[in-house]
Amino acid sequence: MEKDASRQIERLCAEIRRHDYLYYVKNAPEITDRDYDRLFSQLRELEQNHPDLITPDSPTQRVSGRPLDEFKNVTHAIPMLSIDNTYSEEELRAFDKRVAKGLETLQYQYVVELKIDGLAISLRYEDGRLVLAATRGNGTTGDDVTENIRTIKSVPLKLLDGDVPEVLEVRGEVYMPKAAFAELNRQRAEADENTFANPRNAAAGSLKLLDSRITASRNLAFFAYGLGQTSREPALGHYAALQKLADFGLPVNPNTQKAKNMDEVIEICRQWHQKKAELDYQIDGMVVKVDRFVQQQALGSTGRAPRWCIAYKFAAEQAETVVTSIDVQVGKTGTLTPVANLEPVHLAGTTVKRATLHNFDEVARLDVRQGDAVIIEKAGEIIPQVVQVLHQKRKGNPRPCKPPANCPVCGDPVRKDENGVYIRCVNAACPAQLLERLKYFVGRGQMDIEHVGPALLEQLVEKGLVANFADLYRLHFEKLVQLERMGEKSAANILDSIETSKPRPLWRLIAGLGIRHVGGQSAEILAGHFGSLERLMDAGLEELEQIDQIGPVMAQSIYDFFRNEDNIAVIRQMFEAGVHPEKPQQKSRGKQPLEGKTIVVTGTLEHFTRQQIQQTIKDHGGKVSSSVSKKTDFVLAGQEAGSKLAKAQELGVTIIDEKQFREMIHYG
Repeated sequence: MEKDASRQIERLCAEIRRHDYLYYVKNAPEITDRDYDRLFSQLRELEQNHPDLITPDSPTQRVSGRPLDEFKNVTHAIPMLSIDNTYSEEELRAFDKRVAKGLETLQYQYVVELKIDGLAISLRYEDGRLVLAATRGNGTTGDDVTENIRTIKSVPLKLLDGDVPEVLEVRGEVYMPKAAFAELNRQRAEADENTFANPRNAAAGSLKLLDSRITASRNLAFFAYGLGQTSREPALGHYAALQKLADFGLPVNPNTQKAKNMDEVIEICRQWHQKKAELDYQIDGMVVKVDRFVQQQALGSTGRAPRWCIAYKFAAEQAETVVTSIDVQVGKTGTLTPVANLEPVHLAGTTVKRATLHNFDEVARLDVRQGDAVIIEKAGEIIPQVVQVLHQKRKGNPRPCKPPANCPVCGDPVRKDENGVYIRCVNAACPAQLLERLKYFVGRGQMDIEHVGPALLEQLVEKGLVANFADLYRLHFEKLVQLERMGEKSAANILDSIETSKPRPLWRLIAGLGIRHVGGQSAEILAGHFGSLERLMDAGLEELEQIDQIGPVMAQSIYDFFRNEDNIAVIRQMFEAGVHPEKPQQKSRGKQPLEGKTIVVTGTLEHFTRQQIQQTIKDHGGKVSSSVSKKTDFVLAGQEAGSKLAKAQELGVTIIDEKQFREMIHYG
């Protein structure tokens, strides 16, 4: 029996590794996500029954069971040097002249790679198994982040069989895809946590977490771009070595190109400067390398950077505009956020009128004031933010923007978070907090109540018709039709939408409650663990802390929320008004409506966040792809759909809207 189990485990591990290779390296999956999950479940079950057969490189062993106390220092066998930067085509040509002079020949070629905006990492494989992962650090010494790197699914724990050197150190970039960055910031914002300024900071912050379970939830990715120490060189040149790394099962960026001369290098750089917005990850330039290793060795390096490669940095897309005023928004938990209102300016494809200033510490650092000329750019090409104040253009002596001592809405005193940067209104009865909590509750990522928008909620709060979530479910037709610009049909539609929301899934109700630090993903984890709101309400602090991905801070926040008598009273009133959330169910093993379908999502959806739509597609048997090809079954297009929609039209791929998608999966 033990031998049979061992053979089955070996077979399943090998099969899962092969499918990982096809998915992450070749971008040519052979099976659906659902079939992959079945293989994974079979392996997990076998290992649970035979724990002595579990190996460290098993696909099930990616996440450590407990947090680290600290990161250990690692000395790199070969220093991880920096790369010199250049910002113009003239400087690229000057680099080419230095290469020609150093080699005393014109017989050389270049490799041109995308410069991904992430974090440099060294992966050390011995006998094909991942034994160490380290950050660049100061180039000589870095941090041991092996446990966190193991959570990245595109990083193989065991290389594919083949001509793999006994010692193979792989250099590469850990990055956060744009969609994952946007979703992470959305989750952090709704949980009243600091958002990340850009994908690079998000990736770096995720790798420096001591709890790998949290890192696993960050959807990081990896591309290999070179070699460190090896027991033997797998190829004669850089480009061939990258192909070898791909053969070993490591993800290599498919957009890497060879160039015969500097003219071709510059043309490739020009093309990617124009196309970079089409990528699912952020790049800030290109990296140009001499191809043959013997020529790299001949050129050598300075004390800090190789002479055989150079980075060509793209100029960031920025725009100059003027701050017309600075507003202070009050969030659902009382957070006061400064926002700059701007003279409209076109930036990266959209017209920008507002930009976040994050917090008042950032306002002080920038010294931004009303009337200032400022430079803005989009963090991760998504979120407009002020990056520079042009103080030399300041007219007169406008007053500095100081943190308010009182809430701008209710007038009560505000308080700064201990050891934090946020300022909060602590008045639970603040009308602004109530309005923001209601907006959040009815939002598409929570209870998804159609026809109940900000304008209506403002009227309902102002008229005293709604003072908490339960009041929404106690609205009467007669009261609604008396509101400004409210007809009988509109009132009926509103009540129908509210009624439709009563049986929403449990996780949506948990998310909608607005518990501090709890976003949609955490709500799904809680719903899956407890199965009912009553059980969650009764949970002790110790049980909450033991749930995977629910840390002590979040656990305390949840525990405190459900020990508040006012919160409990509102929940009881919702139940009495007919709210009966749908409990989590086991996924059906029968035929799914999206079985075997490959779907690309583009644009902004009305009823789903990006993470939710991806999970919904998977839950109904489909596979989510990030790029459109002839193998794509259909493209789900929301508002402001971009280049993926145009690509689908060009290839004749079926395009559906959100309404058609909801009909497909019978979404209520």
